[in-house]
Amino acid sequence: MENEHRFATLAVHAGEAPCAATGALDTPIYQSTTFVSADSDEMAAVYGEEKFGYMYTRYGNPTLRALEQKAAALEGGEAALAFASGMAAISSAILGYVKAGDHVVAARSLYGAAYNFLNVKLPRFGAATTFVQSTRVEDFEKAIQPNTRLVYFESPSNPVLEIVDIAALARLGRERGIPTMIDNTFASPALQQPLKLGTTVVVHSATKYLCGHGDAMGGLAIGPADYISGLGRETLRDFGGVMSPFNAWLILRGIRTLHLRMPAHCSNAQKIAAFLDAHPKVERVNYPGLARHPGHEVAKKQMSAFGAMLSFEVKGGYESGKQVMDRVKIFARAASLGDTRSLIVHSASTSHRAVPREQRLAIGVTDGLVRLSVGVEAAEDLIADLEQALDS
Repeated sequence: MENEHRFATLAVHAGEAPCAATGALDTPIYQSTTFVSADSDEMAAVYGEEKFGYMYTRYGNPTLRALEQKAAALEGGEAALAFASGMAAISSAILGYVKAGDHVVAARSLYGAAYNFLNVKLPRFGAATTFVQSTRVEDFEKAIQPNTRLVYFESPSNPVLEIVDIAALARLGRERGIPTMIDNTFASPALQQPLKLGTTVVVHSATKYLCGHGDAMGGLAIGPADYISGLGRETLRDFGGVMSPFNAWLILRGIRTLHLRMPAHCSNAQKIAAFLDAHPKVERVNYPGLARHPGHEVAKKQMSAFGAMLSFEVKGGYESGKQVMDRVKIFARAASLGDTRSLIVHSASTSHRAVPREQRLAIGVTDGLVRLSVGVEAAEDLIADLEQALDS
């Protein structure tokens, strides 16, 4: 499938073709750990990467390959690599660039596990991270050191929806010879394609919008072919965070409707953000689709829509935030996102509970912050659910 096709066509067809042996239209689930070679010479050639082929699923699998080709097409990248989870993709992708003695510049607002990896786990490998306390590109530049080997960020960020100017930060990375890596999970390639804006690598928790149905876990890294090849050879094989073929098949199935789901998600989120923004018991709303959001104009420039993730600060702090979560009836109390069903989480007591409170507050994850993953139900019903939870 050539990349000149439009996104919807790529979402349905890229990476997949009818089975040459059987004519099966759907990509088969190659639920096999092991693949047989014709003879010792072929096995040696496949093992030495002199000939394309499969030998062991940790080294590659046809179902995973279909997903990888589809992901690369959707993000406009040269190649992609599938992982067992989003964090497997993030940690492996970072280690693909960073070694002992190196330095990373990272945004201050990140998913809690990614922050923990950079702040706690990476130093065990002898590397360090500086977290930039703003979204301004000039502050990222000030944080660069002679041994900086990577700039890592999210936009929109989890869970406070900060917006970074992707093209400007990517340009800084190119000027300084430093790769830039973005977690594009919140937007998905349906809304934002950072590689086309100049970033080096994109990572995803494919568990979220790409899958879309809360039934499969996986991660993806998309970027230059030589980097992705090395990542598979040197990191994925040794750390072993390999996606199962069945999960790859479920995510492939989910991606085929990504372009249909995202407009409904985004439309609902915009309506809910406007409702919350006017509610007297809400201190503030973090959603880039609101004109008052500090990143609104940048988001409008680099996103085709503003996404379906938002967070809001409930007046009354920690207990009030938890009470809203406890009182909803349609929103599911669940820590994931990107599902067709709407989800709610109190960030301070869940995703960011491992982050020290002073650091959590510094990145905007306040005690009463509630994060919503807005699904595809009727917006009026979701608003009514939030209204009764806030008013009670």
